[in-house]
Amino acid sequence: MLERLLGDRVEPSGRYLAEVIYGANDGIVTTFAVVSGVAGAALDPAIVLVLGAANLFADGFSMGMSNYLSRRSEMDYQRSKRADPEAPAPPPRDGKSPRRTASVTFLAFVVAGWTPLTPYVFGVAPLFPLSVAFTGVAFFLVGASRSLVTRRRWYVNGVEMLAVGMTAAAVAFAVGRLLEGVA
Repeated sequence: MLERLLGDRVEPSGRYLAEVIYGANDGIVTTFAVVSGVAGAALDPAIVLVLGAANLFADGFSMGMSNYLSRRSEMDYQRSKRADPEAPAPPPRDGKSPRRTASVTFLAFVVAGWTPLTPYVFGVAPLFPLSVAFTGVAFFLVGASRSLVTRRRWYVNGVEMLAVGMTAAAVAFAVGRLLEGVA
């Protein structure tokens, strides 16, 4: 299925792993930071949906386009080092086009980023505690899935991403508490 989605061969080494992990992790982290900040400030839960959805699409688009511009810049740099800089750019060394890496990053960001919003979308209480639980499971699963294409133990990868993500959420929650009542 992944092969058809990306339109090329999927290498056993995890050709788009970096984009998937980067996009998914950042999608979960930034969306959960919004959820945590709003919960920490004790604001209306409806604000979570507005800010969360705005974050998902704007930040996901920004990440995808940043990935695209980064890869294009690298290709342009490599072309500028050649004897004939006007010649067409050679394909990237890893064979991944800027357009595809940008798309994978964006899709991973948006798909994984919905996880913290799920209880708010469906109105399932208790909202924030369920969001914490869903998000923790998502962090662990995304991290553990790295072991499918790496030689690291799945539980080490899962705990690593869980720890990083929950630490970021704790920071957002603390800032929300600090600023509670300011808005």
